[in-house]
Amino acid sequence: MLELYTYFRSSAAFRVRIALELKALPWRSIPVHLLRSGGEQHAAQFVELNPAHLGPVLKDQALTFTQSLAIIEYLEERHPQPPLLPQEPAARAHVRALALGIACDIHPINNLRVLRYLGSELGAAEPQRQAWSAHWIGLGFTALERMLAASGAGAFCYGSGPTLADCCLVPQVFNALRLKLTLNDYPIIGRIYENCMGLPAFVRAAPAAQSDAE
Repeated sequence: MLELYTYFRSSAAFRVRIALELKALPWRSIPVHLLRSGGEQHAAQFVELNPAHLGPVLKDQALTFTQSLAIIEYLEERHPQPPLLPQEPAARAHVRALALGIACDIHPINNLRVLRYLGSELGAAEPQRQAWSAHWIGLGFTALERMLAASGAGAFCYGSGPTLADCCLVPQVFNALRLKLTLNDYPIIGRIYENCMGLPAFVRAAPAAQSDAE
């Protein structure tokens, strides 16, 4: 059985959980609490799995994988049905661009270690850290909304079913809503999020459904 080292509120882990559930793969959750005891991701046992001190980590028997998008693409190649990437090369590039726009341009500068550094090393108070997150999420969502509009996105980011892009979008929207950011300026993003969260796979992958949820 696949083993996923995960934290219920982690966006990157959430992406992988969505992919596992969409593909109906059997998997076991191994919680890694990012706050308890200074962060369990810094424990020696976990650092052996990922020297970057970051989750998620996927173990497939003797194989160990890091980086959420690399993990999802590994699952896609090993278990191609249902597909999370379209077949046509240009369409695949488009879906990857949407996914990377979230995973590389929005998420990294708003994740836990960046926000902690802003507070502990640069003296940014909680309101300032929230303003930081709101700024970068808003900038990213503005670009993403335009890309989705230009491509004629419907119920999902591309095509008639969830793709790699939706696996990335939903966790980022979840973070935005947790920060009490409005989606009023992003109607396409809001629509896609609601459609995804209407599917059982996304509900099972959601933070509140995890064994380590607080």
